[in-house]
Amino acid sequence: MPGDRRVVFGVCVFLAVVIFAVFGQALHFGFVNLDDDLYVTENPLVKAGLTAHGLAQVFTQPMCSFYHPFTMITLMLDAQIYGENAGGYHLTNLLIHAVTSIILFLALRQMTGTLWSSAFIATMFAVHPLHVESVAWVAERKDVMGGLFFALTLWAYVRYAQKPFSFVRYLAMLALFAVGLLCKPTIVTLPCVMLLLDFWPLNRMRGETSGVSFKAVRLLIVEKIPLFLMVVVACIMTIVAEGKTITPPGKLPLSLQLENVAVSYGTYFARTFWPAGLTPYYPYPQHGLPAWEIAGSLILLGVVSITALLLWRRRPYLLVGWLWYLGMLVPMIGLFQVGGFARADRFTYLPQIGLGLMIAFATADLTATWGGRRKILAGAMAVMVALLAVGSWRQTSFWRDSETLWRHTLDCNPENSFAHNSLGAALSLGGHPAEAIDQFQSALDLNPGLAEAHYNLAVALSAQNRTDEAVQSYQKAIALKPGYAEAENNLGILLAGQGHAEEAVQYFNKALADKPDYAEADNSLGIMSGSAGRLDEAVQFFQKAIAARPDYADAHFNLANAFALQGRTADAIRQYQETLRLNPNSVSAKEQLQLISTNRPSP
Repeated sequence: MPGDRRVVFGVCVFLAVVIFAVFGQALHFGFVNLDDDLYVTENPLVKAGLTAHGLAQVFTQPMCSFYHPFTMITLMLDAQIYGENAGGYHLTNLLIHAVTSIILFLALRQMTGTLWSSAFIATMFAVHPLHVESVAWVAERKDVMGGLFFALTLWAYVRYAQKPFSFVRYLAMLALFAVGLLCKPTIVTLPCVMLLLDFWPLNRMRGETSGVSFKAVRLLIVEKIPLFLMVVVACIMTIVAEGKTITPPGKLPLSLQLENVAVSYGTYFARTFWPAGLTPYYPYPQHGLPAWEIAGSLILLGVVSITALLLWRRRPYLLVGWLWYLGMLVPMIGLFQVGGFARADRFTYLPQIGLGLMIAFATADLTATWGGRRKILAGAMAVMVALLAVGSWRQTSFWRDSETLWRHTLDCNPENSFAHNSLGAALSLGGHPAEAIDQFQSALDLNPGLAEAHYNLAVALSAQNRTDEAVQSYQKAIALKPGYAEAENNLGILLAGQGHAEEAVQYFNKALADKPDYAEADNSLGIMSGSAGRLDEAVQFFQKAIAARPDYADAHFNLANAFALQGRTADAIRQYQETLRLNPNSVSAKEQLQLISTNRPSP
C-alpha cells in the first residue's frame, strides 16, 4: 500500500538521521592508539591505497591477526580517498552502520510482517551505547562490515525462504554470506540463526499438523550444508590467523574461564538495559570474580532460559531471541580466550538483536489489550530512543582522541593497567614524557608483568636521556615477552649510543630473526654499517628497509646520505626528494638536498 510504503521510507530516513545525529561528531575525531596504528596509520599496505600488491597481500595472508580481506580493502579504499584524514574513515563507518540498520529493519519487517516492532529493534540496534565502540572506532571496521553482510545475508535468506526453489536467490544468499565471513569471521553462527528463524517467524519447521516436523527440520539442515561448510573453512582460517593470540589451553584455569563466560553473558544482558560505565577495555579477572556476580549471572541466565523454554509454544519469539543472543556470542564469549581482556562491548553488536526481538514482541503482546496502546507505545519508544541517543552521543564523545578515551576508562576503573599504559603512550606521543612515565609506573604497579608498559617506559626514559634506566626497562620487556622485536631494536640503538657496537648488532639481528622484514632493524643495521665505512653493505640494508616499508622517510634519508658518500649524486638527490615527499618538514633533508645540488657539477 502507498501509505505503508511511505511509513517504511520514513523509518529508513529516521534511522539514517538519528545515526548521524548521534555519531556525526566522530567526523571531527582523530585516530586512537588502540589498533588504529596497526590497521591504518602505521600499516604500509593500507596507507598505499588500493594497489595490486596490497590486494594480493590481503587475500593471501592474515592481516592484524585476522583473515578479513574485504575489511582491509575498505580501509585501503579510504586511504586512497582520504589519505590521513581520520574523519573520512569515521564517515565510512557511519555510512555502513546506517545502511546496516536500514537493511536490518527491512529484513525484520519482511520476515515478521510487523512494521513498528521491526522499527523498534532496528532503532535499538542503531543507537544503543553498547554499539558505540563498533561505530566510533576506526579499527573496528570489521564489526560494521560484518554487520552489513550479516543483514544482507539475512534479507537474502528471507527472500529465498519465501521462494525456496529459487536457485538464483539461494546463490545470492551464499555469496553474501561468503563475503561476510571475509569481513569478520565471527558471523559463523548465522546459519544457526537462520534455523531459529525457520522455527519463528518463518514457520518453515511445521509439518501437516501444527507441531514441529522432524522431516522439515532435517530438510532445512540439509539446505544449509553449504553454509556450514563455509563455516568450517572460516573457523580453520581464523584459528590459523589468530594462532599466536589465542591463549594456550591450561594457561588460564578452566574454572576461571567458565566463571568469566557466565558473568560476561550476564553483564551484556544487564548493560542492554543499563549501559553505564562502558569502556574499551575490561581487564581479565586474574584473581577470580566475586561470588555474587557469578551467582547473579547464573540465576539470571537460568530464569530467562527456563521462561523461554516454558513459553516456546505461545511466545516463540522469546526462545528465538534468547538463543540468538546466547548463540551469537559463543565465538566471542571467552571459551577461546584471545588477548588479556575479559569482555568487550563490541561483541554485542549483532547478538543484541536477539534481545531486541524479545523486548519488542513481548511488549507488543503484553500491551495488546491496553486502551490507547499505540499512543502509549509511541511515547515509550520516543523516550527510549531519546535516552539511548543521549547515552550514545556521550559515549561517542570519549572517542575524540586517545587521551580522552583512556582518562574516561580510568575514571570508570582506576585499577585498569592497560588503560594506564595506553594513556601513558598517548601522553608520550603528545610530548609529555614526565606525565607518561607516571602512567607507565602506575600500570606496572598494578601489573608488573605487562611487557608493553616496560617498553613504553623505556621509550619515555630514553626521551629524557635516562639511558641506563631505559636499557633496564627494555631488558625487562624482552624477558617478559621473548621475540619482542621493537624492544630489541630500540635496546640495540641505546647500546650503540653507549659504544657497545657488537652487542647492538646482535640485538638488531635478533629483531630481524623474530620479525622478518622489520624495516626499523634493517635501518639500524644500515646505520651501523655506514658508521663502520661499509657503504655498499649500508646501502643494501637501507634498500631492504625501504622495500619492507616504502613510506619510511628515515630510511630514504639514510640511503641518500650513503649514496652521497659514494659519490652517486643523482641517486642521492632522488632519495632526498623522496624523503621530503614523505616528510616535508625534514630540515636535514632540505639542507642536504640544497648542499648537494649546489655542489653538483654542471652537465
